[in-house]
Formats: sequence, structure tokens, C-alpha cells
Amino acid sequence: MLHTLKLLLPAIVPSWRFFDFIAPSPRIQFALLNGVDEAPHEWHEFRPRPAHLSFRQMLGRMIWNPRWNESLFLVSCAERLMEFPTQHSEDEILKRIMAELKSHSLATNVMTATHLQFRLLVIKRQDSQLQHSVTFHSRVQPLSGQKLE
Repeated sequence: MLHTLKLLLPAIVPSWRFFDFIAPSPRIQFALLNGVDEAPHEWHEFRPRPAHLSFRQMLGRMIWNPRWNESLFLVSCAERLMEFPTQHSEDEILKRIMAELKSHSLATNVMTATHLQFRLLVIKRQDSQLQHSVTFHSRVQPLSGQKLE
């Protein structure tokens, strides 16, 4: 009986010790380019958080929010890229940016752009200052003609 109680106790009273440390969450920014050799000039935040949500929207998001779940997956991919870069994580982020560009035409530059690149940006608070640091740049990816698998 005591052994069963020991096994059941962690499920009843959860522990928050699984967090080793709390680090800033990386932000994904992308740039649309007109060629492989072009330097990115303008970075756009990918899926920025809304400035304001109504109470009704918050309640709805607590029940159904697949887009936010996918955004959390992208944050996990970004964190993996910062620690141990893998082709898979980079491909997953590129695939989702390309899909959103094709479905929503996020910018007028999409029509003329031929390539895409993303970067990971980390914002840290140092005393009263915010410090921005770029931790990763992806490869330059053609927007059409090549599919990510």
C-alpha cells in the first residue's frame, strides 16, 4: 500500500523541478530575397503575438488553438537549432514559413522574391536594457521549385 502511495503521490502533487533553467524564448524572423547572394535587408517576425486578446478570444484559445500548438513546436525546433543544429529542425521552420507565405501572401515582396532565409533572435534583459542577439541564420532557400521533405 505504501509503495502504491509513493507512485501515486507525484501525479497528485506535481513537481516543477523539471525546469533546469529558464531561458529567453527565441523569436523567428524571416527575410525575402531576390537571389541567393542578396544580403537580407528587412526582417519580418514570423507569427508575432497579438497585442491584445479579448476575454472571449482567450477562452476560445484555451479550448481550441492548433496554430499556437504549431508555434510551440516551432519554438522547440528553434531551441534545438540553438543548442545542436540539425537539418530537420531547420527544414521544419522553413517549411512552415513557406506554407504561410503561399497561403496568406504576408508581404507584397512575396511576388518578386525568389528566396527565403530565417534567423533566430533572442531578447534578454540586462539591467534596464534589452539586448538583441542573433543566434542562428538558416541557409537561403528557394521559394519555388524545391520542396522540403
